[in-house]
Amino acid sequence: MGRLERIVGQRLEKLDKLRSLGINPYPHCYQRSHTAKQALALFEQQEASQTPTELNLAGRIIAIRSMGKISFITIQDGSGKIQLFFNRAVLGEEKYTILKEVDIGDIIGASGTLFRTKTGEITLQVVNFSMLSKALHPLPEKWHGLVDIEARYRQRYLDLISNEDVMSLFVRRSSIIAAVRQFLHHRSFIEVETPVLQSVAGGAMARPFMTHHHALDRDLYLRIALELYLKRLIVGGMDRVFEIGRVFRNEGISTKHNPEFTMMECYQAYADYLDMMRLTEDMFSTVAQQVIGTTTVPCGDQTINLAPPWKRMTLRDAIREGSGIDFDDYPDIDSLQKKMRDMKMDVDMTKDRGRLIDELVSTCVEPHLIQPTFLYDYPIEMSPLAKRKRDDDHLVERFEAFIGGIEVANSFTELNNPLEQEERFKDQAHEHGKSADGEEEVIDDDFVLALEYGMPPTGGLGVGIDRLIMILTDKQSIREVILFPQLKTKE
Repeated sequence: MGRLERIVGQRLEKLDKLRSLGINPYPHCYQRSHTAKQALALFEQQEASQTPTELNLAGRIIAIRSMGKISFITIQDGSGKIQLFFNRAVLGEEKYTILKEVDIGDIIGASGTLFRTKTGEITLQVVNFSMLSKALHPLPEKWHGLVDIEARYRQRYLDLISNEDVMSLFVRRSSIIAAVRQFLHHRSFIEVETPVLQSVAGGAMARPFMTHHHALDRDLYLRIALELYLKRLIVGGMDRVFEIGRVFRNEGISTKHNPEFTMMECYQAYADYLDMMRLTEDMFSTVAQQVIGTTTVPCGDQTINLAPPWKRMTLRDAIREGSGIDFDDYPDIDSLQKKMRDMKMDVDMTKDRGRLIDELVSTCVEPHLIQPTFLYDYPIEMSPLAKRKRDDDHLVERFEAFIGGIEVANSFTELNNPLEQEERFKDQAHEHGKSADGEEEVIDDDFVLALEYGMPPTGGLGVGIDRLIMILTDKQSIREVILFPQLKTKE
């Protein structure tokens, strides 16, 4: 029998002992009066007046020190830790003996009053306690020293129990999302919900997940973007809308990519991509100031300044500076492929010109954009949903924002001409039909029909929430900021 099996066996015996004593190891509820954090704050307020209040606390046991007739137990809840003091003279022999059946990892409730020990630690003098959940498995002894980092992601509940920094990170994640929502509410954006299951996988170039609805006998897709339904709402007269939701792309996994991730998309009638630039830099700086108290954040060994205005560069200039290639000199796919091969670059022959330019951005430009930077004015092949640039029909009014070497936002002056939109969809479908990468950008006839009823000039913005959180918490992998990232099957 292995060590773990022995420990589980011993805990099962203690479980039986508790039941034999008439104790339910898994009661239905417990009336907790304060969290650990609230209890500590209350004591500091009342300490001078010496007016103790009886409290009911609850949490998971993370430390036990027994010294005969007295015992100290530290419990942890979602707010923090607090020490409990058990005295046989106070509890009585019968109740105190029950502590023998208590282990690290168990969840207990305890009532009593607070006092400060000789070492200065605020502690609950326990007058009664209850078992709330008997843990059958022990907590990891050396969790912080695990070599296999994926074990932390597979058993995130243990990661949260054992690592205060992880708990703090996901509390901050919640605060960041709330701050984004508040920022948009204050600017009169209406929050909406759009379908996750869609008949057409549109709004982005990505390979979708597909499922089958049996009652309707039809194939549906998990959405790859929020865009097309939100713009239908602009057509309907909702002038400022946004949604924060999960999107799904059946693609690779990396430090920047997870098959499901959180997006914020917002659309503002009568605006363009320049308005969206200002909205983006204002949003990031405001959220940072509100959540972490500053607009300067660490990024590895560098410091990022999120305060506006951010640097602005045309995509053409950025690629020319980063790779030495001026894509205007290579107006077709054959000439661009040849130039890239001449420069000893790997060239995927299945990719169209737009994707090759995107590859130049990813490899030669993006890793070097540490400070907040807008790259703007993209070739039309890369953006079937964006409006042509006012003075150059070969470009569209689009920008991407980069921070810390990763893309964090994407924006268009939205195309609202239904005839041009339909032609763009057809051209895109034709080009992608010749590629072998499985990405889809298909014709959404209902969206084109909506445009035919008239959509006002509109600016749209998409922000990768997980990547925003990476920036504001100085994390280098998206899996660090997603509670349950997708992982390879465990053998």
